[in-house]
Amino acid sequence: MLNRVLVANRGEIALRIVRACHEEGIEAVAVYSEADRIAPHVKAADAAVELGPPPAKDSYLNVERILAAAQRTGADAIHPGYGFLAERAHFAEAVEQAGLVFVGPPSSAIRMMGEKTEARRRMAAAGVPIVPGTTELLRDADAAVEAARGVGYPVLLKAAAGGGGKGMRVARTPDEVRKGFGQASSEATTAFGDGSVYLEKFVERPRHIEIQVLADSFGAVTHFGERECSIQRRHQKLVEETPSPAVDAGLRAAMGDAAVRAAQSVGYVSAGTVEFLLDPSGTFYFLEMNTRLQVEHPITELVYGVDIVREQLRIAAGERLDLPVEPRVPRGHAIECRITAEDPFANFLPVTGRILHFQAPTGPGVRWDGGIETGSEVGLFYDSLLGKLIVWGEDRERAVRRMRRALAELLVVGLSTSQPFHSRVMRDETFLSGEYDIGFLERVGDALLERTLSPSDVEEIAVAAALAEDEARSANVSLATGEGTETAADSAWLRAARRAGLRWR
Repeated sequence: MLNRVLVANRGEIALRIVRACHEEGIEAVAVYSEADRIAPHVKAADAAVELGPPPAKDSYLNVERILAAAQRTGADAIHPGYGFLAERAHFAEAVEQAGLVFVGPPSSAIRMMGEKTEARRRMAAAGVPIVPGTTELLRDADAAVEAARGVGYPVLLKAAAGGGGKGMRVARTPDEVRKGFGQASSEATTAFGDGSVYLEKFVERPRHIEIQVLADSFGAVTHFGERECSIQRRHQKLVEETPSPAVDAGLRAAMGDAAVRAAQSVGYVSAGTVEFLLDPSGTFYFLEMNTRLQVEHPITELVYGVDIVREQLRIAAGERLDLPVEPRVPRGHAIECRITAEDPFANFLPVTGRILHFQAPTGPGVRWDGGIETGSEVGLFYDSLLGKLIVWGEDRERAVRRMRRALAELLVVGLSTSQPFHSRVMRDETFLSGEYDIGFLERVGDALLERTLSPSDVEEIAVAAALAEDEARSANVSLATGEGTETAADSAWLRAARRAGLRWR
């Protein structure tokens, strides 16, 4: 049994894991940087240890300090969450060597799936379809041009050690291959410390579909259907849903079987996600495997009735999967919107500031997984994700309607967020039709990201302005028409209200 788990993460996912531990009767230890000393995940845990200064390299990426915190607090396991050290094989290995339980896959599985060309070779051997391309690293630009000639244009140059869209370049001519090889290698070296590059066929207008898998240490592997993750910005997901509008029962079974084979081929244990590209003809190809808990795991939990974090904890404790292995049928529909501290009308520029007022939506079928509260300070040290708004409905139409309502009820006062963008997506005809792909934002983004006010935007600004007025009264600031003078005390919401046509004095 696990008695005490150290959560090596922050924000919403750390709080999610702390809650799961408590439901299982397990004590949770939080770690935090100086910037997060009063964060919600710290206050929710049974114990907390400061790691160091705000920069991640001095805190959440410092393996020695995390292991020392685990030993100091008597933890017998470490859960990495996602991001930071979650997919670093050397961290999982260090946890194992310290005599602790790593709540995740074996370090060997992380290493095999983390090296992209090795993963492609293994998938091909396991009968999992891969995108045509190289399974060996490219030695130089000349080799890349030769490989592109064999594969056929367009091609995609990709970092072998990377992810998240870094170290990737599309090329449609030999000259573009030469230029793209250098750019991809240089970017990969900066981002991952490894400039190795490989090449594959560029799939035109694909959908990004991923399959959730769970595996125990006794050899049982099962999947929980697909998640549609095609609405992205620079390869970063913005909206996810399940089931996918493009996947029927037959395709779900085929992709699920391929995902299970992929996991089995590397001796996988714990929760993981196998990602595929689905082309317009219905053919799917292995993209990569995320050897960790995914940000978007809640939509699978709502549709399939499984607590994925709980299962991770049970598997780590040496228990068998507490679930039937046979395929499951999705029940209803779920959607997730990632609410970030970004200005969607300024190319999603990250913003900072203090959250003056926060209110999460509630009601039937609504779930908020967040790591913020009123008074939280949002800085530039970490990812801009504030939380995830998740809804469930009996079908896709009802889920969309519920998400519209939940977005209208969500209040984050004090800084700009992606909330208005998501509200527009939920009314966009392309999204509503279900006929979209990973180029969604490039094709309809101009309309969605134009700095104009829709009726829903006006409602949200009116509510926020009213809340801002209440706070302003104590400082002798009142709402009025006419021109006003902006002061340092004005919040981002007051300034936003002013741009919308309201004036303050």
